Amino acid sequence: MDTGVLVVGAGPTGLTLTNELRVAGVPAVLVDKLPRRSELSRAGGVQSRTLTALDQRGLLEPLLATGNYPTSAGHFAGIGFSPANTAHRLPWRSVPQVEIEGFFERHLAAHGVHVRRDHELTGLGQDTDGVTATFANGAVVRARYLVAADGAHSVVRSLLGAGFPGRPGTSTVIAADVRLSGAGEPMSHTWTDDGYWVALYPLGTDARGRPLRRLVLGGPDAPARDVPVTEDEIRGGLKEVFGSAVELLELRYGRRITNAARQAERYRHGRVFLAGDAAHVHLPLGAQGMNTGMQDALNLGWKLGAAVHGWAPAGLLDTYHAERHPVGAAVLRNVQAQSLLMDWAGTRDPDVVATRELFVALAELPEVQRHLGDLLSGMAIRYEMPGIEAHPSIGRPAPDLRLGEVRLHELLRPGRGVLLDPDDAFAEVAGRRPDRVDRAGVGAATEPLLVRPDGYVCWAGDPDELEPALARWFGEPRG
Repeated sequence: MDTGVLVVGAGPTGLTLTNELRVAGVPAVLVDKLPRRSELSRAGGVQSRTLTALDQRGLLEPLLATGNYPTSAGHFAGIGFSPANTAHRLPWRSVPQVEIEGFFERHLAAHGVHVRRDHELTGLGQDTDGVTATFANGAVVRARYLVAADGAHSVVRSLLGAGFPGRPGTSTVIAADVRLSGAGEPMSHTWTDDGYWVALYPLGTDARGRPLRRLVLGGPDAPARDVPVTEDEIRGGLKEVFGSAVELLELRYGRRITNAARQAERYRHGRVFLAGDAAHVHLPLGAQGMNTGMQDALNLGWKLGAAVHGWAPAGLLDTYHAERHPVGAAVLRNVQAQSLLMDWAGTRDPDVVATRELFVALAELPEVQRHLGDLLSGMAIRYEMPGIEAHPSIGRPAPDLRLGEVRLHELLRPGRGVLLDPDDAFAEVAGRRPDRVDRAGVGAATEPLLVRPDGYVCWAGDPDELEPALARWFGEPRG
C-alpha cells in the first residue's frame, strides 16, 4: 500500500477528513484536480456544531485569529433569530469557505501533509485488500480506503456508478462576494412585488478592513447556470430591489446556483466512501452543505483510523452511512422548506406569501427559534445507538462540561475516546484500551459518560453496559 487512506478533493470536507486521519496517526494522501487552491467562497459560515468540533481539535482559536469573522444567531429562510434565544456556547461565525480551506491547508502543511494538486482521477478499482486510483498525469495510488470528497459532480461517484437520486435544478440565483455602499443591516432579505429579491450576509472584512458581503440575488426569468455573472446584472438586480440606495462597489466573484436536491443512495461502496457534496447537494442556505460535509468527515475519520490500525469492531465502518445518511436527508428537507418560504423562484405566489407571513409570526416564539437554531446548527443531531431509549444523552453531542481547569472538548484533542469517571469506578475497565480511550478521573462534576472521538456520547447510565459499549465502539482489548 502507498497509504492508509486516499482522499480525493481538497475542499473543506477533504481537508477536515485528512486532518482527522492525521490526528488518528493514519497515513493519508490528499489529492485535488485543481492546479491551485480555489479563491471561491461557496459557503460563508460555520455552524455551532462544527465550531465545537474544531474546538475539540484545538483549531478554533487559531482559525478565528486569522481574521475578523462576525457572529450571528442565524436565520431560517431569511427569518433572523434573536441571540437571546440561542443557547449555544459557540454561535454561528461568518467564516468564508476560502479562509477555512487556506487555514486547513497551512495547518496540514505544518504537519508535513501537502495537497497533491493537478491530480485528476480517471480510474478506480478495488479488491479485498485496497483501492487503486489512477490519474490523468500518470500517477497511481494504492490505498487501504478511498474517500470521495470531490464535490457535487464527483468523478469517484461516477466511476462507482453510484445512484444519486433527487431533483434537478429548476431555477437559478446569483451568489456573489461583494462590497456595497448603502447596505444597512448585517443580514437582510428584501423582495419586490415583481419577484426580485436580495439576501445579504456579513463576510468579515478585506485586507483594508472594508466590509464584505455575501449577496444572493434572485428574480423571475433567471438565466441558465452556465451564463456568466456580470457586474451590470448585479447592479440591475440591486436597483430593482433597492433603487439607488444600495450600489455595487466591487464584485470579487459571482456564480449561479440552482435548487437541485440530490442524495447518494449509499455512502459506502466497499472500501470507498462518499462525503460532503459527493454524497448530498442542495441549496447553500446557512452554509449547511459545507458544515454537513465537514461533519461527515468528523464522523468517518476516526472510524477509518480504527480500521487502518486494526482494532475497528465489526460493523464500525457501516455506522458511517447509518448515522450520516439520515442527517443528510434531514438537511435536504429543511432546505426545501426554506426555499419555499423564501420564494426562491421569485413567483410571488399569494399562497407562498401568506405562508411566509404566518411562519414569520410563529418564528417570533423563543421555543420555535431554539428548535430551528438547533436544527440548522447540527446541535439537534441524535445518532441511533444502542441504549438511546434508556438515557437521553446517548447519541447526542457531548455536553459542554468544565472539568476542573479544562473543558471536556479539550480532552478530545488527542483523537481518542474519553470516559468520564467521576466516582473512580471504572479505572480497570477503561485501562484495557489505553491507546483508544482516556479516562477523566476523580472529581468531575458530571455523571459517567463515554464519548467517542467525534464528540458524541455512546454510553451513559447502566454500569453493566459500559464494557459492551467499549467493545462496540473501540474494539476488543489487545492481548
